[in-house]
Amino acid sequence: MRTISLKKIIAATVCFGVILSANAIVAPKETYAATSTSAKAAGIISTAQALKGKVKYKFGVNNPSKYIFDCSSFTKYVFAKHGVKLTWGSKAQSKQGKFVSKSNLRKGDLVFFSVSKPGQVNHVGIYIGNGKFIHNTIGSKVNGVIVSNLSSYSKRYITARRVL
Repeated sequence: MRTISLKKIIAATVCFGVILSANAIVAPKETYAATSTSAKAAGIISTAQALKGKVKYKFGVNNPSKYIFDCSSFTKYVFAKHGVKLTWGSKAQSKQGKFVSKSNLRKGDLVFFSVSKPGQVNHVGIYIGNGKFIHNTIGSKVNGVIVSNLSSYSKRYITARRVL
């Protein structure tokens, strides 16, 4: 009787060990995917921030050799540096990837606004966390890449997309 009980204990222990091993193999893969996405987002944000003071805004322009971009050619350029293909045009970019609610924004998400025609997407930036986004724009005091508070654009905010 003792021999049978011992065999059952050994078999149960081996089965339990196999289950633990199987879970240990799966977990790093899932962790790797999340780390890979967040690492890519960090790289995208770093590239965008490195272009502050170097890029000029000009509507309808996509000139990487001279660092002259509109808002969407800027995001297109930055994401391409990290292997993510975006179309040119804020309205077109607003249809790429997956919808993400404002309350679920993650670093690297594209955020879209209406800055000239109410209710229509015509501006894009990159969410960098902590309620801020980086974008290429022109205004009375700026021409180029700046970081802005999302709350300052709350009346103009339209949607966000996750492309990573």
